[in-house]
Amino acid sequence: MKAIGCILFFGMVSWAGISQENNQEYIKKVLETPEVELLYSYYSQDGNNAAVTGGEGTEKLTDMTPTIIVSIPIGEDNVLSLDAGISAYTSASSSNINPFDGNNTASPWVASSGASRSDALTYFHPTFTHSSKDRNNILSGNIAVSAEYDYFSIGFGGGYTHLMNEKNTELGISGQVYLDTYKPQYPIELREGFFDNRISGNGTYSPLFNEFDKLNRNSYSVSLIFSQIITKRFQASLSLDFIFQEGLLSTPHQRVYLQDRNNFFIEEFQLADNVEILPESRFKIPLGGRISYYFNELISLRAYFRYYYDDWGVTAYTGSLEIPVKISDKFTIYPMYRYYTQTASNYFYAKETALSTYEYYTSDYDLSGFDSSQYGLGVTYKDIFTQSKVWKFGLKSISFRFNQYERTTGLSASIFELGAKFIMD
Repeated sequence: MKAIGCILFFGMVSWAGISQENNQEYIKKVLETPEVELLYSYYSQDGNNAAVTGGEGTEKLTDMTPTIIVSIPIGEDNVLSLDAGISAYTSASSSNINPFDGNNTASPWVASSGASRSDALTYFHPTFTHSSKDRNNILSGNIAVSAEYDYFSIGFGGGYTHLMNEKNTELGISGQVYLDTYKPQYPIELREGFFDNRISGNGTYSPLFNEFDKLNRNSYSVSLIFSQIITKRFQASLSLDFIFQEGLLSTPHQRVYLQDRNNFFIEEFQLADNVEILPESRFKIPLGGRISYYFNELISLRAYFRYYYDDWGVTAYTGSLEIPVKISDKFTIYPMYRYYTQTASNYFYAKETALSTYEYYTSDYDLSGFDSSQYGLGVTYKDIFTQSKVWKFGLKSISFRFNQYERTTGLSASIFELGAKFIMD
């Protein structure tokens, strides 16, 4: 599993009213001073259904992601945010793209110590936001660039948000385009010129594999949001996304073992019959809703529900609940729980169940049917007066969150997140 991807930021701006002073209209800046946010996450997982080795084998992976977000006010109405980070991972499963380049016996259950064992994703994502003088209209634009050894992505997008009804109602629309290019890393036994005299099996090893001729993947999305403050205590929002992808949607290094093909091995490692073959287009529709309810100065509630559908046959439901509890003026704890369930894709087949005559097939358990649970606890410290200082910056907030993830395929993961926000004096 690769840590790929890029995040779309649009949305939260702090509002302040308009006052009269000496018969002059004064408009407070959208952002008074520069802010710096430092984030760090550590992710660790394990499981027994690695897609790189055809749905069977170790899924052990660790990922560390340091991120910095700098928000800079430009005049009274504009903010420039610069988001950059590195996601560095070590993966037992991706190490087995070439299981024969290490010192251990080749096996889907053992990580190779070769070059494919680790990689790093770097990304840079600037966003410019402009607010109207009355703070009822917000325009934003962004670009996004990310790269790792076998993958490069560039994206761009923008959004518009309108507030009305004395800022109690919010309507928003945004769009994003990602243009991605692969440098395929096929399983070693499927590469041209591969030969190893240790191959064992009945007959001659002759995989079905052909290299992909399309190496681009384009993604287009449109997001709609409606948010309403219903009472002083109750707020709700709805979101609807339309996502279309085209191009190379198969992952080039994920093996498939077919039912009607002979098995061949080198040591304990089974050689691929092919890589996964998936359609060259995919249409997704997520529909989500959020509610926030303020009980009193100590306890509030945040709930989220999402329905997901795509034309690969996956239907999914997500529900989550978070209950912030304010234990002092500065400290808040956040217990949370999230439940997720999905149906299997039309193209998912466990190891050695698909036939070579099928048009599409994959053994990636991310496309299988499963249920998952995630539970965790977060702690936030907020200092609205920024009395604590680090050099020239005042500490605005610091947070820590731990989440444990479990799913019915046997995959489990632990996620640690640490964040701190500073403002320049």
